[in-house]
Amino acid sequence: MLFSSITFIFVFLPVVLGLYYLSPKKFRNAILLLASIVFYAWGEPKFLFVMFATILVNYAGTILICKYERYKKVFLTLTVITDLGFLCYFKYADFLLESFNAVFKTNADIIHVALPLGISFYTFQAISYTVDVYRGNIKPQENLYKLALYITLFPQLIAGPIVKYHDIAEQIDSRVETLDKFYEGLRLFILGLARKVLIANTLGVAVDKIIYEPVSGLTYIEAWLCVICFGFQIYNDFGGYADMAVGLCKMFGFEIKGNFNFPLLSKSYTEFWHRWHISLGTWVKEYIYIPLGGSRCSTVRHYFNLFIAFFIIGIWHGANMNMLMLGLYNAIVVILEKLTGWSNDVTGNFKKALHHLYMIPVLAVSYFFLRSPDFSYTISFLKKLFFIDSSAEAKYTIVYYLSGYEFIILTVAILGALSIFKNFLKVPFKNNPKTNICVDICLILLLILSISSIAASTYSPFIYFKF
Repeated sequence: MLFSSITFIFVFLPVVLGLYYLSPKKFRNAILLLASIVFYAWGEPKFLFVMFATILVNYAGTILICKYERYKKVFLTLTVITDLGFLCYFKYADFLLESFNAVFKTNADIIHVALPLGISFYTFQAISYTVDVYRGNIKPQENLYKLALYITLFPQLIAGPIVKYHDIAEQIDSRVETLDKFYEGLRLFILGLARKVLIANTLGVAVDKIIYEPVSGLTYIEAWLCVICFGFQIYNDFGGYADMAVGLCKMFGFEIKGNFNFPLLSKSYTEFWHRWHISLGTWVKEYIYIPLGGSRCSTVRHYFNLFIAFFIIGIWHGANMNMLMLGLYNAIVVILEKLTGWSNDVTGNFKKALHHLYMIPVLAVSYFFLRSPDFSYTISFLKKLFFIDSSAEAKYTIVYYLSGYEFIILTVAILGALSIFKNFLKVPFKNNPKTNICVDICLILLLILSISSIAASTYSPFIYFKF
């Protein structure tokens, strides 16, 4: 079920909110758990067993870790291997078999495994919970259904943010639902919905028009238009989902951390990964980079640790050659920035402008790995992008790809990426009723436009569902 669907907005969410707030507090967790299971089963009923198995394995694993201190490393290892086993089978089995066939000239049958929705996200949540119990940072959750609620909580189940158990444990047991928190959550949800439906989906049309053209017939102008539109498409698609997830959590009394901090304002690729998909970056830092030694080791080992961390961030996104190259690209660019000092803070308008200009091609390559249909297309496209292949002549004008309406949407997307909108929904408006009313009117209009667009459009899932 999509957040940006008529069924969710007008049926599922009102019913769940009604049952939740009409019930005594002692039943609210149970209602949320049942709602989360229904939400997931709506689109992926056949994969419920994978999620349930993950919950049971980590529940049992953490109980055994605490009960048998002498063997806790064994139980940690078995639990994490099982978690990763599920993830690797469903996400990487076909890719590994295809790679094996290609390298060894064999003809092993490809399994054609379907990827369960959200497995990349809830697997990392489960691992973080088990590791934190092993480290003694938290106590194991002895109530199975409370652990299940943590892993399945529907606002962030499918595409994050990746929530660590210690950030939400107290809220599962005791949280305060207030009208102000609900109001703020509703605003965030509407804003996220508009980002997805009005901006991301619109720019996606322009991107698809270009991608579906034979790459040999594209010009460098069309190539750059494609990556610019896709950059703002994926930012508003994934950022919109994150806004909706945080907003929905607030509506049910939960406070979770956001996933973005104006990443397109970054002055280095290293900074970009501190601002983009923050929950993934911090997860990799806390459970991979630091355990490997982080920066508290020799220079060579430090760069090796960086390589592993950013390579994993890349391949976490998927199992194909594009994602493998994205992992290598992440690691190489970040290490080069560290070696040259480019990732250090800069002062002065000229230096800042230079760093921002540097980020345009760096992000263009990074984003296109996520959108390209295959690696051969990526190589041909990048040749167009960087003027290596300029043989084609334009078949269409820019207006074919970007009409007046789509140009306005792109302009809005660019302005929305600036930090001047940072406090758009924040508390100061409470002391300024007129401004508050204006913001609410804008949000109501955005909601109406979004619903109208949903009703008139076809199925358009969130981009990160496939990761």
